[in-house]
Amino acid sequence: MKLSVIFINHNSRNGLRLALNTLFKAKSSVSFEVIVVDNASADRSLEMLSFEFPKVQIIANSRYEGISKCYNKAIRAANGDYVLLLSPYSLTESNVLEKLSNFMDQHPLIGGASIRAVDYKGDYLPQSKHSLTNAWARFLKFAGLASCFPKSISNEHRRADWVEEFETSEVDVLYADNMLLRKSAIAKTGFFDERFKSYGHNIDLAYRLRQQGFKTYFYSKTYIIQLPGKVISKFSWDRMSHFYGAMFIFAAKFLFKLPVINIHDIGEIYPSQYEIE
Repeated sequence: MKLSVIFINHNSRNGLRLALNTLFKAKSSVSFEVIVVDNASADRSLEMLSFEFPKVQIIANSRYEGISKCYNKAIRAANGDYVLLLSPYSLTESNVLEKLSNFMDQHPLIGGASIRAVDYKGDYLPQSKHSLTNAWARFLKFAGLASCFPKSISNEHRRADWVEEFETSEVDVLYADNMLLRKSAIAKTGFFDERFKSYGHNIDLAYRLRQQGFKTYFYSKTYIIQLPGKVISKFSWDRMSHFYGAMFIFAAKFLFKLPVINIHDIGEIYPSQYEIE
């Protein structure tokens, strides 16, 4: 099995249905499986999956669990060489699986990659490349951890240059809404840290991958359409506690006993390119 596609679903039945339909209708020569972790949905998502998508492997949680724990369950069950983590509001283009699989096959030092994301109008979503938010950037600077993310915390952070959309290049942080991982790299690095319930899991994993000598990249030669998801209250207590709590968890892991990243200079393994293939 070449690729395992993983969705975490919580009351997102309609979005998940659309995501699965586009995935299965796409022409693909790559062997793949689909795993859905249903996170205690109450919108009949399980019935929809069982009736409309019998080939999908379902992991049903009886109670709501953090996203890291859900992903770990699915990755352990996955048979693919690579795992593609998608939100249930992600639509894939026709040849995305082949391009992603070939990219990882050709570059064995890459442990994880984010994929260029666009909205439903086709406009580029820069957060798919610059996944470190301003709040995280300020916190890491304040905590003295900015040197761990030199490509994210710089004068060019979130630059407006349109060219970057089509530039495949190394990044510090993987995009939480679409993430391609090499399963053998996860076996070496370790799974998602389940203390990160909703936020920070992508930042922590990307950092640990780089500690183990792997590269993390932004891949621009295909795209994923990111539909608007459920509206979450910006100032809810749960959101704020998980968001800022993730920062303190990360600092507790690495600030007081900061591991040394020992990566030999191997040069650029995937030269920057601006053309669309």
